[in-house]
Amino acid sequence: MKFKLTSCFILCIVVGLALLVSMEAFGADDADGAHHGGVDGAKLPIWSIIPFVGILLSIAIFPLVLDSHFLVHHGGKMSLVWASVFAIPYLIAFRGDAFYDILHIYLLDYIPFILLLWGLFTVAGGILVRGTLRGTPILNTFLLLIGTVIASWVGTTGASMLLIRPLIRANAYRKNKVHLIVFFIFLVSNIGGSLTPIGDPPLFLGFLRGVPFFWTTTALLPHMLLISVILIILFFIIDTLMFKREGGVVPDDGTNEPIRIEGLFNLVFLFGIIGAVLMSGTFKWGEINILGVHVYWQNIAREVLIVVMGLLSLKYTPFSGELRQSNEFSWEPIEEVAKVFAGIFMTIIPALAILKAGENGALAGLIGAMKQPVHYFWITGILSSFLDNAPTYLTFFNTALGKLHLTETVVPQILSGQLTDPQHLEFTRLLIAISIGAVFMGANTYIGNAPNFMVKAIAEQSGIRMPSFFGFMLWSVAILFPLFVIVTFVFL
Repeated sequence: MKFKLTSCFILCIVVGLALLVSMEAFGADDADGAHHGGVDGAKLPIWSIIPFVGILLSIAIFPLVLDSHFLVHHGGKMSLVWASVFAIPYLIAFRGDAFYDILHIYLLDYIPFILLLWGLFTVAGGILVRGTLRGTPILNTFLLLIGTVIASWVGTTGASMLLIRPLIRANAYRKNKVHLIVFFIFLVSNIGGSLTPIGDPPLFLGFLRGVPFFWTTTALLPHMLLISVILIILFFIIDTLMFKREGGVVPDDGTNEPIRIEGLFNLVFLFGIIGAVLMSGTFKWGEINILGVHVYWQNIAREVLIVVMGLLSLKYTPFSGELRQSNEFSWEPIEEVAKVFAGIFMTIIPALAILKAGENGALAGLIGAMKQPVHYFWITGILSSFLDNAPTYLTFFNTALGKLHLTETVVPQILSGQLTDPQHLEFTRLLIAISIGAVFMGANTYIGNAPNFMVKAIAEQSGIRMPSFFGFMLWSVAILFPLFVIVTFVFL
């Protein structure tokens, strides 16, 4: 294994040197190091996304060929290597603009992203469902239904962390458990978060740019209901068949403890996090300039409040306390997500810049082909499966505005029905397609949405052998893609 890791490291160095040569050629115009607010995506070659592809392949392949626990033990080092392979040539070639891009994505995207996940993960880990739960098809379906319903109101991360451990404990005696976790990721960690800006990060970005809070509830409800109902019925059928194949009998361990929920006072901290998110999208308190990056004060206040809520949860339900121990709480899942996504956010910079360049960038053909809602749904969705779905949503949000010659200032009027010209109605149709593409197709891969990765890590901690990166994609292609085709014909 040491030889294989050394070989991979040497390959990364070679890739980095090749990128440096190519980026120097494209960045020659910026040799003075002047700061212009970020690298123009039109200057970036398509092969600048090689480190991003490399980190994705590392996540997919290394656990298969090196060690099944590779990401737990070496995920941080792998992430750092790929981030360095991109960042060093990028900084040398584009200097001030490259530094701005890196600082921008960490200050405005990664730090808020990981702090929100940490807060929800910490608070939800202090809520424990006790009692005798029997993992029957009816109970499992009920847990998935509850998770799907609450995900839009406590976030997909909050709902996932609240219910994944009770689901695993209830099915400890079951032989076949993978399908439970896969459908949980589909429904609770992704599709259930379709109805409010709190549910999923892409919708929150839309809220910050003028999309009314309850517009997503009314606009996306039919799409969410159709795909959720089909998935829940399909899950019940599959789980029933699995249950019967295993004998169809729940073993009696002699316990019959009533169901109760402990640590409910953590709901106060959970609602505090939700309130902090809503506050940051409602109030405008000006901004501070941090080395050229403009950060809003209300966003800083949001991060501080989230950290305070998490620390209060830890104070009243300590990490070493009986409640969290009974909940099998550990920092490993959030640490794994933080390390791996730190590299993903770094290496994603050129991909997002090229997309943002639109028809002037290396993906001009792709952008030019986007004309109808169906195009926006599939392209936004497929890219959201591998890129971070929040900036991908924002990219195509702006693409739709640009194609229709509209500005952000009219978004609230359009979506509230005050503007009803054809181009305004067309924007509404495009935004629906972009929204469901970003949220629904985040379920296609482990990295499509951060809760996916966390649920996978918790399941593996509990001894469930989860599918590989590509193995999970086989599930999503077989189950979700036909449903996306149905959504396309019914709604788009």
